[in-house]
Amino acid sequence: MTIVADPIDRLAIDTIRTLSIDGVQKANSGHPGAPMGMAPMAYVLWTRFLRHAPTHPDWPDRDRFVLSAGHASMLIYSLLHLTGYDVSLDDLEAFRQWGSITPGHPEYGLTPGVEATTGPLGQGVANAVGMAIAERRLVAEFDRPGHDIVDHWTYAICSDGDLQEGVASEAASLAGHLRLGRLVMLYDDNGIQLDGPTAMAFSEDVLARFAAYGWHTQRVADGNDIEAVAAAIEAAREDPRPSIVAVRTHIGFGSPNKQDSQKAHGAPLGVEEVRLTKEAYGWDPDLDFFEPEAALARFRQAVPSGQVLVADWEARFEAYERAHPELAAELRRRLAGDLRQGWDGALPVYEAGDEVATRSASQATLNAIAPEVPELFGGAADLSESNLTDIKGGGDFTADAAGRNVRFGVREHAMGGIGNGIAYHGGFIPYLGTFLTFSDYMRGSVRIAALSGLHTIYVWTHDSVGLGEDGPTHQPVEQYAALRAIPGLWFVRPGDPNEAAAAWALAIERRDGPVALALTRQKLPTLPGTAELAREGLRRGGYVLRAASTEAGGGEPDLILVATGSELSLAMAAAGTLEGDGIATRVVSLPCWERFDAQDAGYRDAVLPSTVRKRVTVEAGVSLGWERWAGDEGAVVALDRFGASAPAGTILEHFGFTAERLAVVGRRVVREGLRGRVPLPDGADPHGHG
Repeated sequence: MTIVADPIDRLAIDTIRTLSIDGVQKANSGHPGAPMGMAPMAYVLWTRFLRHAPTHPDWPDRDRFVLSAGHASMLIYSLLHLTGYDVSLDDLEAFRQWGSITPGHPEYGLTPGVEATTGPLGQGVANAVGMAIAERRLVAEFDRPGHDIVDHWTYAICSDGDLQEGVASEAASLAGHLRLGRLVMLYDDNGIQLDGPTAMAFSEDVLARFAAYGWHTQRVADGNDIEAVAAAIEAAREDPRPSIVAVRTHIGFGSPNKQDSQKAHGAPLGVEEVRLTKEAYGWDPDLDFFEPEAALARFRQAVPSGQVLVADWEARFEAYERAHPELAAELRRRLAGDLRQGWDGALPVYEAGDEVATRSASQATLNAIAPEVPELFGGAADLSESNLTDIKGGGDFTADAAGRNVRFGVREHAMGGIGNGIAYHGGFIPYLGTFLTFSDYMRGSVRIAALSGLHTIYVWTHDSVGLGEDGPTHQPVEQYAALRAIPGLWFVRPGDPNEAAAAWALAIERRDGPVALALTRQKLPTLPGTAELAREGLRRGGYVLRAASTEAGGGEPDLILVATGSELSLAMAAAGTLEGDGIATRVVSLPCWERFDAQDAGYRDAVLPSTVRKRVTVEAGVSLGWERWAGDEGAVVALDRFGASAPAGTILEHFGFTAERLAVVGRRVVREGLRGRVPLPDGADPHGHG
């Protein structure tokens, strides 16, 4: 096993190891083995290659570093502390404790210097691909001859577990196709995972796989040979393809009884083994969280060197600003996350009676605002002609061009993780399209976007059984409830073309989290009142679209119909019928529960008065959750089963999503006291299963 020649290098590497060991041991929880093995390659990367500024962690042109193997979090926390970020020794000692900035897995926005939330394995690989895509697109938009104002790299460290996950494979395939040459990934090839040797479940030739993806591949036989690691990174930077370096390491390096064992993976070494390991390093076993002055001095060189990097960039930016003032102002705006004044001036407005699918209204809105929101950057998972997500004239993002339309291919999960990487990078609002039912394939990435507060927009079309003949495999039913269950995600189901345009406006204006648009394949009528009310109504999540006849004189409705999406037009039609029967009926559009729930109690009560207890809610999805809006004297019209393969009109009629049935239910709620979930009509099962 190669011994590091420079004693300061060795001391610095062992400092990373011992801080990681001590953090996990004090918490009595965590993963010490991976940081112990990864420490040499991370040290080389962070001290010789990574262009970063600990005192300016948000410096725009910094290199990005992603620890995809997020369980090895003590590695990045130790590096951040040692190189001078605002992560103290006390923070390391508070690893995994309540209120600390050193949680069990790295979290974006919590710990200075952490570029991505990497918990589920494989996510960080996709994030790094997204960051590399963002860098290339930003270069194309803003760099000019003699002014390389956007000029950085993306580095990642991944594990065996990351590379077993499908999301990483999807992302790596796309990265190779796009020849993302400024992406370098170090693979911690230690042969161990939580259950034991990787050979139990993983025997492929990883480098051959990545070579087939179009990556530049290398192997370093000994992860302690820091010169070999450095040479491999140098070679990676010289190649025009994305690069992966498989570095053979030893999990739990230096532990006399746990090195190269899964026992070093997911649990503390134990008090006695910590002592033995420190002795093996030549350290005093009685010293915890010890930082040798010489090692700390080596790491802290990052502070002045980072300040020089920032000062040099700012001087170059000033020269760029003199040469290209409009571009410089635009770049500043984009990096700050601000919107242009009047960006929404071209939002389309539809006249009552126009019949337009909300996916088509979404396409029109996207293209209307794209010139004034140039940070919109995205595409679909091989469904752009169905999701209608192309920015016309925006060009494609390819290996040879950096247009605005990304062709993600049939890679929903990677698309989600890559979109997160674009959002983490900054300068863009990524949008991502697929069918709503396939949001299941990207759920892991959507959850991380919500957890991280990323400004990502999901364009999910074919939003109900109303898509028709493709059948129940493609017809979302439970997805509405499942997506509403994700904290921080705004799920928006607009009910007509004007609401679709307003939903896009809501999605653009949000800055602190993701927004999902659920859009129809089938045409919907433009409803009276939405041209005037939808923009503010969508901002608030719900609003009164149709007042009851009694409200003009200050009275209350007899009944409130509450609907989303394509069922809103049914509610409007049913309200007219019910009014003719002498039942004063209000219609409430409730396209975004999360926004409505965030309004003050006064507004919510004005829309859904607590005194009006007769209500009917209608949505062509599962009933779960609707009881909160229906109340204890209301009824829920929903679809607690999978769909069917037939023309859309036939499906909706058989399942009872018609204005006539809704009027019948409303009448029974008022006159007979019907309440709770309303059964499907007789004959609603096309195969006679009851």
